[in-house]
Amino acid sequence: MANGPDRSASRADAALTIIAPGTRVVGEIHTSGVVKVEGVVSGMVQADRQVLVARGGVVEGDIRSTEAIVGGRVEGGVSATDRLEVQAGACVKGDVNTRCLVVQEGGEVNGLVNMTSPDGAAKAGEK
Repeated sequence: MANGPDRSASRADAALTIIAPGTRVVGEIHTSGVVKVEGVVSGMVQADRQVLVARGGVVEGDIRSTEAIVGGRVEGGVSATDRLEVQAGACVKGDVNTRCLVVQEGGEVNGLVNMTSPDGAAKAGEK
């Protein structure tokens, strides 16, 4: 490589996709970076790094990511391999699969919660 290392992969990982307030997306979103939802998404949101649902943002579908932070409303399941944070006033109406769950006072999770260890195995005592 005459011009140095290829940085296209690192740019894709750092990519930020914003669904602005007043915007409605119908369909699936897939990215290797970060998705911030300030509007409405009707469909699955999958981001390799992080999904942020801002206050006032709505996801009508499942979320899959390494980390998810919910400040708005999610009507679907959330699978966050590392961490899920549900902020005060936020609501998740669906099942949750994550290694680390943080629910701030005033946040809601209405669904089954499955906590897994870093290697993907269920916590001790479960079969």
